[in-house]
Amino acid sequence: MPRTSRPITVTLGDLHDHVEARVKSGAYASASEVVRAAVRSLDREEAAINAWLRQRVDEAFADPRPSVPARTVFKRLREHHADLVKAGRNEKN
Repeated sequence: MPRTSRPITVTLGDLHDHVEARVKSGAYASASEVVRAAVRSLDREEAAINAWLRQRVDEAFADPRPSVPARTVFKRLREHHADLVKAGRNEKN
């Protein structure tokens, strides 16, 4: 069966020992299998994060409460931060 992908060179640094240990354990037949499994795992992780983010965005758009202008949000944040700084200075005195 012809190869469907081209070989690449990857520098693993400290991760090389982890890959070799997995091959030596018999869990994988080669370093290539370990790397393919790692990339598939990364793909699943990213898909899960993206799905979570999409859900949060959809929930935000569906929220019936009125939007708060950015100017108001930042004003509240500056006030909150100022209160925290002031409280921190009072505790030191």
